[in-house]
Amino acid sequence: MNKVKKLFLQFCKFGLVGTLCFCIDYGLMVLLTETGILGYFAASGVSFTVSVVVNYLLSMRFVFRGKDELSRLQEMGIFLALSLVGLALNQMIMWIAVDFFKMYYALAKILATMIVTNYNFISRKLFLEA
Repeated sequence: MNKVKKLFLQFCKFGLVGTLCFCIDYGLMVLLTETGILGYFAASGVSFTVSVVVNYLLSMRFVFRGKDELSRLQEMGIFLALSLVGLALNQMIMWIAVDFFKMYYALAKILATMIVTNYNFISRKLFLEA
């Protein structure tokens, strides 16, 4: 399979995993916010973190082929570091969109997800794939 087809297939798999994780992230955030358990900002952080765990498990099994020179612990450490940057981006976008631009939190989450998804694919491709 040529490189373009391989990259396209990988991006599609990434998209499927991402869609599932978005549903977890978005659904849990709305649930926690609408039930009053947490405010939107804390709920967004919690839901993002839960979705990252699921994303790691699925991504490293179905989307990315890990580097042979990395142990599982190193791989998890890199994934965690990249995810923390993604979390910081997510939270910054949520805060700016909701508190400064007065965007409804559920719409802000969609915007944040669209931006952070691009960061996630590029960073994981660069740092985790063989």
